[in-house]
Amino acid sequence: MQNGFHVGASHQIDPSLNSVTGPAGTLRIEPKVMQVLVLLAAHAGQVVAKERLIQTVWPDTFVTDDVLTRAISELRRVFGDDARESRFIQTIPKSGYRLIARVSSSGADQGIAAQGQAVHLGTTIAVLPFEHLGGPERVYLTDGLTEETSASLGQIDPGHLIVKGRTSTKRYKGTSKSLAEIGQELGVEYLVEGSVQAESGRLRVTSKLIRVRDQAQIWAESFDSEPGSMLELQRELSAAIARQVRLRLSPERLGTLAPRHTRNAEAYDLYLRGRHLWNQLTPETNRSAVAFYEQATQLDPEFALAWAGLADAYSASPINSDVRPSEVATKAGRAAAHAFASGADLAETQTALGTVSYWLDWDWPAAETAYRRATELDSSYSQAHRLLGVVLSAMGQHEKARRAMSRARELDLYAMQYALSAHVELLAHDYPSALEFATQATALDPSFWIGWFRLAQTYERLGKDERALEALKRAEVSGGNSKMVSLRGYILAKVGRTNEAEEVLRTLKSIARGRYVPPYAMALVHAGLGQRDLTFEWLNRAYDARDVHLTFLAQDPKWDDFRNDARFRELIERCEFMRTARTGGHTGR
Repeated sequence: MQNGFHVGASHQIDPSLNSVTGPAGTLRIEPKVMQVLVLLAAHAGQVVAKERLIQTVWPDTFVTDDVLTRAISELRRVFGDDARESRFIQTIPKSGYRLIARVSSSGADQGIAAQGQAVHLGTTIAVLPFEHLGGPERVYLTDGLTEETSASLGQIDPGHLIVKGRTSTKRYKGTSKSLAEIGQELGVEYLVEGSVQAESGRLRVTSKLIRVRDQAQIWAESFDSEPGSMLELQRELSAAIARQVRLRLSPERLGTLAPRHTRNAEAYDLYLRGRHLWNQLTPETNRSAVAFYEQATQLDPEFALAWAGLADAYSASPINSDVRPSEVATKAGRAAAHAFASGADLAETQTALGTVSYWLDWDWPAAETAYRRATELDSSYSQAHRLLGVVLSAMGQHEKARRAMSRARELDLYAMQYALSAHVELLAHDYPSALEFATQATALDPSFWIGWFRLAQTYERLGKDERALEALKRAEVSGGNSKMVSLRGYILAKVGRTNEAEEVLRTLKSIARGRYVPPYAMALVHAGLGQRDLTFEWLNRAYDARDVHLTFLAQDPKWDDFRNDARFRELIERCEFMRTARTGGHTGR
């Protein structure tokens, strides 16, 4: 049957007729139920997240999980399947569904693929870490090439090419695992391998495209490039890979990659250095990243990626490095505006706009709009999905936030995805789920301080205060971030260790004599001590300072006891997080 396929040995599927033919005869199912089946069949043996099923089958409609559950129940009825002892569709708790029956195509691979295009299924691919054959001294170059190749692929055809994130593949650097094992663990159909070697002042990039199911080498090619034309090389490399997985590219799609380019060799090198450092998320590396990004934009004032990176680094510095918001707000807005002027249709640009809107402008609807635009431009850009989840959570849209975070985790196995998933669950008051995600974050990267911070927050909500304090000790690699200190003071105050909590206040005041300490930190400790008047005094100081931590007030359960206080409600209203029109800040939208 043309464009049909088989599930198991006894069921023949014809998507064009929405029919399933089995031992009981031919049964008709609803088109949406068939689309769910086709998506599961296209990824047979792999877990397909609930969020992905919903977003793919019902892309323009808000539906609840119940709609998907009913579709799965209908498929089980058609196949005569039992959810408790499944032979066809397996439920993966808190994740999604997996088609465990064997799938075979009636059209020698073409049937499911053709139907996949009809329902916007994607080819899944991951770029493995490029190897630098000349030694480790330019690791930022190979890391940058890996990340940029992934990003370029993601923007060629967001509707059909799904690219796993760089962090998901980073753990395979130097691995002894086979390509089959790696592909299965990542849940992708194709892998890209590559190496970089310097030869007589030029760079030679060798790349291979491997099909996971049989480890066949589909394609291999070498590219020679001057260091400064690496982005041009990536455009060529990405297009070649995409053609090999039979995607129909248009000149317009390839043209969207042009704003990523710079012709200045040194500017590109500085950008890669900045990106490498910014990903480490410490105060020192953030400052260094800003310096590299600024140098890159000075050398090429139209380098959109460098401007977007600079906006990200500035915007994140008050939350990650306790930088005074007034020191970076104007700089971040200008950088985002430059990025927009040079590359408005880059996912990185829209994400930078969203981050400035969220942390610094306190314009959450604008942030949501920008993040959603970023996911449209590059559906594989996990950072945009992750930050969309954060802003939706702050706005109280917890189910939508969960779906965005699930998509981010699906795209990139990165400790930050799990740490911020814990944050989303905390704001939704689902503390068991928050504990699960925070624990996963610390397991993925034991040196990642944000994971330990989220774990401490979760333990505090669960009443496990000693465990919370132990987790905070593990977060000391944060570089003295005020959030660690103030949360410790808050917990000590809550459990009656008043003297120690007051010592934390004295410590914060001592630190403030040498550098900026967010007023929110003082307010939180006073809140733990039950000193309401002092709490509001410091919250008002935080408002005057445009303290980014005030964004937590809207949903953070630590402030639930204050929500009936008229002073708290008035403060939230003054912050105007939910404004619908911009009243200041950067321009460009």
